[in-house]
Amino acid sequence: MISTLVLLITKSFRQHLFSTVVTAASIALAGGLLMSVWTLREEARKTFAEVSGGYDAVLGARGSKLQLVLNAVFHLEESTGNMEWKDFLEAQKNPSVERAVPMAMGDNFRGYRVVGTLPEFFAGDAASTTRLTARSPGRIFDVTSREAVVGSFAAEQLGLKRGDRIKPYHGLNFNEEHQHEEDYVIVGILEPTSSPVDRVIWIPLEGLQKLSGHDPKSSTEISAVLVKLKGGSATAGFLLDQSYNKQGTRLTFAWPIGRIVALFFDKISWFDRVLELVAYLVALVATASVVASIYNSMNERRREIAILRALGAHRALVSAAVVFESAAITALGMLGALAVHGAIMWSVTGVLKVQTGVVLNPWSPNGILVFAPLGMIALSAAAGLVPALKAYRTDVATNLIPAS
Repeated sequence: MISTLVLLITKSFRQHLFSTVVTAASIALAGGLLMSVWTLREEARKTFAEVSGGYDAVLGARGSKLQLVLNAVFHLEESTGNMEWKDFLEAQKNPSVERAVPMAMGDNFRGYRVVGTLPEFFAGDAASTTRLTARSPGRIFDVTSREAVVGSFAAEQLGLKRGDRIKPYHGLNFNEEHQHEEDYVIVGILEPTSSPVDRVIWIPLEGLQKLSGHDPKSSTEISAVLVKLKGGSATAGFLLDQSYNKQGTRLTFAWPIGRIVALFFDKISWFDRVLELVAYLVALVATASVVASIYNSMNERRREIAILRALGAHRALVSAAVVFESAAITALGMLGALAVHGAIMWSVTGVLKVQTGVVLNPWSPNGILVFAPLGMIALSAAAGLVPALKAYRTDVATNLIPAS
């Protein structure tokens, strides 16, 4: 029986090749869109929440926690304002803080942010899981010299290499008229990290604070402090949150970083649901197109079905062939959907890498890559019962009469 079904389906594909290809293509687009929307939502939320550089919190001027994290960790948005150097020293001395690293921001080099910090930023934690290293024979800058270390992606896009000299520009947006006088020699290119670090040019903290054209007051101010709590203590984080955010009025303690990023995705979850609904509707329409294509061809198949019946084919076999044909077209389409999914994910991953430095894994294990194809095939098979019923009711005697 199975061999007969395969023969009938193959013959139908050959006879209706064009409509089969078009229908399978619509399924591929719909399935690819559905899987991509779902995967992007889950993968982006997970990946962005994990980007912390090994730190637990960010301390900065009074303002939005989300803006503070986006600025200090992802190097997006503008700073919430400056804080005093003594605030960093107090945070550094706190018994609950394992490591505190100051950062100064507000300049760029041809659109890529220039950030001032200390060599401790590159050292990472005791386990070296977040240590940043320069490609050999490069090194990390000397705080007493005008030296720079460049993230891998920024170096690639700007064509920079060790030994080159650069002059930063004032502000976050590139403007050739706002170039600083000081130049910095590049002493190292960082190894790729697939994080926002790759898009930044790093110079000594004091070097950025004292760049020509900056307010003299800024020489003693910083933009933010990255904070690593001892043992990642939740108790310490809670107490510091109370101290800075509830009892204090000058500073904001953004903790924990992952939860704050997750809250950002929660705020735009309505947009995810809209995209998901659109994807489901497109998938439903594509499935309907499979049924419509087969149903509309039933008039052409009446004589063929009557001949099969006259030759001994049972009604159930003919009906099953129609159902399996519907499922087979969708199965072919879903094979193409995997390719469409890959293309969409590759494109979006490239855009996110350019804009944020964060790299998504387009083929990260996700149940939707299994459930979507199976669901679409099952839905098409169920919908195929409509034309199958029409085939089941085909009258043999009437349709064997030659057309006059």
